[in-house]
Amino acid sequence: MNGALRREPVAGFFGVLGLVASVAVAIRSGDVPSAQDLTTIWFVAVFAVAIVVGEWFHVSAPGFREAAPISMGAAFGLALTTELPGRVQLPYGAPLVLAVTAASMALGTTVRVVAGRDTSLVDAAGRFVAILAVTLVYRVAVLGQSPGATLREGSYAPWQQALLLLGICLLALVTDALFTSLLQGLAVGANVRRIFVEEFRSSFALSIAVAVTGVLIALAAPPLGIVALPLFLIPLVLTLFAFRRYVSIRATYLQSIRTLSRLTDAAGYTPSGHSERVAALSVQVGRELGLSERELLDLEYAALLHDIGQVALVEPIPGGATVLAAPADQRRIEADTVAIVRETGVFEGVARILEHQTTPYRQVRELGEEIPLTSRIVKVVNAYEDLTAGARSARAREAAVERIYLGLGYEYDPRVVDALLKSLGSSAHA
Repeated sequence: MNGALRREPVAGFFGVLGLVASVAVAIRSGDVPSAQDLTTIWFVAVFAVAIVVGEWFHVSAPGFREAAPISMGAAFGLALTTELPGRVQLPYGAPLVLAVTAASMALGTTVRVVAGRDTSLVDAAGRFVAILAVTLVYRVAVLGQSPGATLREGSYAPWQQALLLLGICLLALVTDALFTSLLQGLAVGANVRRIFVEEFRSSFALSIAVAVTGVLIALAAPPLGIVALPLFLIPLVLTLFAFRRYVSIRATYLQSIRTLSRLTDAAGYTPSGHSERVAALSVQVGRELGLSERELLDLEYAALLHDIGQVALVEPIPGGATVLAAPADQRRIEADTVAIVRETGVFEGVARILEHQTTPYRQVRELGEEIPLTSRIVKVVNAYEDLTAGARSARAREAAVERIYLGLGYEYDPRVVDALLKSLGSSAHA
């Protein structure tokens, strides 16, 4: 089982704990609308439906973390809205917001799981943490609200109110990224700061859109009422469809790279399926080491194209095993590979990985040379695949691992080799 999956039980525990605690606190505090308070019941129910629907329509793609923008925008709106037309105040407090949100997210996630859709409990738990942060900061810290009590009159100008709400939402989204990064980093012993930077960078644009949507819903509710919810969720819905179109294009793009990577197979330079096996195993190892989605995408591209330089050889290497070639030949193939990749003009990040795919690990350990972790992963995984020649027998695996151990700390990064062994163990038990 890989590192990403091992985080799921922890995230699931947080999710169940959050749901039970939220509902219990709401009931115990008396923060539950009475049957006579139809306005509040109707208002909360509409937001709950929007959150459930939003949990179904996820956004995910290679290089991006999973998100549920419709769900998050609706939940932020529920947490930040305090007034309806006619200066009618909504009496519910933080406990009810969290209970409704947790229950709605749990229902939406359950429906996805039952339907067989890919679902990340880590990202779902992170979203709830963000909503928790918004609710507590705004309703408890800023408004000082207690369940059923009259809200304090704010002394903010409209633009100040908007900036305050936007700042709270952005703080919550940073909390979400930090929470998921901590889970990921602690699970695999990776650098949490680096993971956080990559996670936040990959989700920044969508996070801004979600934050703005939640703020607009809250600001528009006093004059427009419940109409503000669908009105300001429409841009997110359109963004969702546009993003899915983008994902479709990226999938075609990846398929084109896979086709290009098979060129060496078709020409007889490498065994059939070699590059795809290296790419699949490299991604597993990368997950074990806590790489971000963006880094994993570049790693997959690099692994698919790592042998493309062999097409410049006059005579193929026996079995296509570059690990058995002379160091000078390895460097020449590497240089040709980088030149071909750079010729595309769109793979600079991939080219940087491939520039060091044959560099010995000792140059990191002894000379302090900067060699990307992704390059070290490609080097180890390619060596393993070359030494097994595609065989999956236990004997072939053991022999390949023994050869790699002979170069441990000299040719190969020990941490990457450990991650490889964990990935192989996971595959064997899958």
